Amino acid sequence: MPLTSYLYPFLAIVLWAGNVIVSKMAASAISPTAITFYRLILVLLLMSPFILRPLWRNRAQIRRHWWQLALSGLLAMALFQSLSYRAAESTTATNMAIVTALIPLLTALLSVIVLGEAITIGMAVGGVLSFSGLLYLVGHGDMGAVLRDGVHLGDALMLLAALSYALYGVLLRLWKMSVPVWQAVYMQAIAALVLMLPQFLLLPAGTAALDARTLPLIGYSGIGSSILLSFLWIEGVKKLGPNRCSIFINLLPVLTALFAILWLHESMHAYHLIGGGISLIGVLLTQIVQRPLSGSRMGYR
Repeated sequence: MPLTSYLYPFLAIVLWAGNVIVSKMAASAISPTAITFYRLILVLLLMSPFILRPLWRNRAQIRRHWWQLALSGLLAMALFQSLSYRAAESTTATNMAIVTALIPLLTALLSVIVLGEAITIGMAVGGVLSFSGLLYLVGHGDMGAVLRDGVHLGDALMLLAALSYALYGVLLRLWKMSVPVWQAVYMQAIAALVLMLPQFLLLPAGTAALDARTLPLIGYSGIGSSILLSFLWIEGVKKLGPNRCSIFINLLPVLTALFAILWLHESMHAYHLIGGGISLIGVLLTQIVQRPLSGSRMGYR
């Protein structure tokens, strides 16, 4: 496998880390609903010249899967994005990235429930480790703090966002829609835009301003983290396969923490390193150790 193939998922994760920083910057500049709405409009404007003609030719297939595409758009482009922006209002970029990096673990756990896949040793041990690390992280080094004080709103919202994206991935595997990837992305964006429109229209005046501060954030969200990131990830999956690419998600907290220190002047604490490290070890175990709990032969992806 050429080493250049690994640049695709790596650069995708770099853009994803940048999007976490943008989410944090947007928290004080624009409503989460507004930036999600504008981002979707930008994506559709940029994709329309290339997608509309093949989409029309494939309209029968699109019609057949309309409700799956709509639900996919709700989970991946409306819920995941808006919850992420909302979470940024009350948690750090580093915390957001660590919780987001749990998506492969959450996907594996949901696959057991939805797809009936076997529970592996990696899932069992990795799940316990990741949950323990997350408790240590959100408790700032005191796991009992979560039981006493509850979970911080931002961390809880980010976990819900990660769960919605994990469910999106599992449902795609369940449905196996015969719709080309970019056409599916386009239709999901349309569905998400329709779902976000009522919330956007109800926004208070002044929370959806387009100005010199918000336009670059919307531009990065729409171009960098929606179109370029998707392209790089799709190409990476074609060249390396989904399992190899998913391991790169473990780099997300590292890159995000670095960017957050450089641009947001966030502080790195021991509980970030310890809790985040334990969580990521759990995610890696889930991805790598594939021996079923029933005692079958050890397998590796």
